Order: sequence, then structure tokens, then C-alpha cells
Amino acid sequence: MIEGIVNAPGADIHYIQEGNGPDIVWIPAGDQTCDVYGTQFEFFRDNFRCTCFDPRGVGKTISKSEPPWPIEVFAEDCAELIRQVCNPPVVVIGLSLGALITQELSISYPELIRLAIPMGTIARKTGFAAEWEEAEISMASKGIRMPDDFSVIHYAILSYPAEVMGDDALWEKVRPYVASAYGDRDPAMLAAQWQACLEYDSLERLPGCMVPMHVISFEQDLQTPPARGRVVAEAAGNGHFHQLDGLGHFSIFGHKPEVVNECIRDIISGYDD
Repeated sequence: MIEGIVNAPGADIHYIQEGNGPDIVWIPAGDQTCDVYGTQFEFFRDNFRCTCFDPRGVGKTISKSEPPWPIEVFAEDCAELIRQVCNPPVVVIGLSLGALITQELSISYPELIRLAIPMGTIARKTGFAAEWEEAEISMASKGIRMPDDFSVIHYAILSYPAEVMGDDALWEKVRPYVASAYGDRDPAMLAAQWQACLEYDSLERLPGCMVPMHVISFEQDLQTPPARGRVVAEAAGNGHFHQLDGLGHFSIFGHKPEVVNECIRDIISGYDD
């Protein structure tokens, strides 16, 4: 495992890298650090070089400017990471916040991206998705911090399907993933990352994006329901849609990572040189 810092124009970006072969760059969801994709590194490292980083607002990455940081800024950071420690064009895979960054990389830096796989994604926040995120941001911006135990339960319901809530063993397995992301967070940094998600709008630019974009949606995803992901896939100039039944927003972590990993592997195999 390599751990390092990329000195980009706007931030000192902390990253980890492991494996050998063509590059996959994994982008975390909001409030998650680069170590969250450990299961994916283990699954892919024999055939790919896997890289992940801490987006601004979490982990060891140090931003040289205060928020706001639009999604375009997160994408600039990731583009510089790819240039410095990868061999582009790369496969880029992101979840939630990371999926928006994946979209933006494909639109603004197509020369760096061979294949894009945004998971749990959306093109434009409207309706419930916008109201929920606005409420979360408003609370965090006021410095209100949920008690850790309540925070874990609150976000777990938004992250995993009913199967997990009804199975005590599964709940104990996934609980650490929720706790690590949401159990002890700086409200200001949470608000900064989520504000970027709320304001991002790719819908009018996606038709001109010809990077192969394979959207993975999860049937029981409350944060980004499959209908939202389908919009992205249908709008993209070279878009494709995949729905994984019985999974929630965070099912890649602790619930059914093997299902998501195998889907990703099958998508990438279709673009083998």
C-alpha cells in the first residue's frame, strides 16, 4: 500500500494506492475517507492499480481555501491526482458525492477518463432530494450536531435497505461504516460537502459527454432512487443504466459488496483492450 500527498494548486490531497495494472480511481461518498473502499481494493488489486483520496472536508486532505467548494473544484483535485499518480486514461468510480465528481470529470476532463461508473447518482437535485439535503445543510450550518448515537441511526435508515434493519447480524456488520462517516463529523465540513452536491447540475451538459458512462443504481436507495440515476444515463451522450435489486445507497459497504464488485467487474471487462 502506498500512501502519499499530491500537491495540487488548490489542496494537498491525501491518497492511497495499491495493486498492479490499469488504473481504477475510486471516489468516496460525502463524509467518507479514502480507506472506505478496502473491500474493493482487495477484490480488484490483482488486476488493477486502485487509487482513492480524501475529498476536501474529510481525512488528511488540506484545502488551501475555505468553502464553498463546488463539485468542479473536487473534480479539479481528482484530475490533478490522476495526472500525478496514475497513467491516464483511467476508470473512475464514485458513489454519491463521488458519483457527482465522476460525472464532472467525464464532462470536463474526458482525456483523463477511459470509463466512468457513477453509483447512486443524480443530475439535478429537485423534489425530496433537494428538500432533504437543504434541511441537512441548514441544520449543520447552524452548528447543530446530532448526538453520535442518533446520527448513526438516522443515516443508516437512509443508507441501507430494510433487509439490513431486520437482521441483527447484518446490522452489526454495517454499523461501523455508518459510524465512521457520520458518528463524529464537523458540521461545517458536512455542510460544505453537501452544499456542493445540492448545487451541482449536470443535466444540460451530459449530452455532450461521450465518455462511456455506466450508471449503477440501487433499487432501495432512498437518497438517489433509481429513477434519478436513469435520468443521468439517458442524458449522457454514451450512457448506460444498471439497477441492482435489493440494495441500498451504501450496500457496497458491508451489506452486499460482492454484488456491486461483480457488476463493476463485468462493466470494465467490456472495455478491455
